[in-house]
Amino acid sequence: MNLIVQGPDVPTPGLKQLAKLTGAAAIEAVSRTAFRLLDADDRARAEVAAYCEAHQLDCGWVPAERRIGDFGLLVMDMDSTLISIECIDEIADMQGLKPQVSAITEAAMRGEIDFAESLRQRVSLLAGLDQSALQRVYDERVQLSPGAETLLAAARAAGIRTLLVSGGFTFFTERLRPRLALDYTAANTLELADGKLTGRMLGDVVDAQGKADWLNRVRAELGLARAQVVAMGDGANDLKMMAEAGISIAYRAKPVVREKASYALNQVGLEGVVPLLGAG
Repeated sequence: MNLIVQGPDVPTPGLKQLAKLTGAAAIEAVSRTAFRLLDADDRARAEVAAYCEAHQLDCGWVPAERRIGDFGLLVMDMDSTLISIECIDEIADMQGLKPQVSAITEAAMRGEIDFAESLRQRVSLLAGLDQSALQRVYDERVQLSPGAETLLAAARAAGIRTLLVSGGFTFFTERLRPRLALDYTAANTLELADGKLTGRMLGDVVDAQGKADWLNRVRAELGLARAQVVAMGDGANDLKMMAEAGISIAYRAKPVVREKASYALNQVGLEGVVPLLGAG
């Protein structure tokens, strides 16, 4: 196994300590923030995890034979994963309702309340808001998470297709699709009447099961095996789709998601996904 160690600042003494813990054959720099410890002994998993947590480093065990070209589909959550905000919270801010909506969002992401019902509750609070508020959120507040463009560029170079699947809204996914050259997008559609939000959505809600269904639909269309799929997210409604992937990545995620994911990134940006997919 190879051990990937990542962080904004990875000190050389720390790498040497981890190499000693794992009996690694060599230390290889992958980038300024990522290092690969070659032929590391994964029987030291517990000690490595404790050391990295204490020193604010991300770590992940990667089979030495894994290559990024082994994968064919990257599935991403949108809010607080590919982008740095929760769109519905920012839309609610236009109504002066951000605290109320954010509280429901947080409870849903922790898995404390049903996502679909929580979304209906939150959307109902937006009734009467002018459609222009959505464009303002996109123009003024939507920012890509750090490292997003690096990750997407690496995926494209390796021939990996991309699916952005969100419990958020098509207003945003359909604008991010051409901007980021995404292959597929899926999300919920807000109902509009006379240029204002009605407080309702059209069609079935893209919830946790909906995300998993989209992953499997696209995977089947591309003729891929489950092992060739990577899925990443941050909230409880991402768990079902992450369970359908060969590799799952929790990005700055809630504890329930970190516990069940193949890997967790808490210290670095989305560029940290790339070394976990294996050598180029």
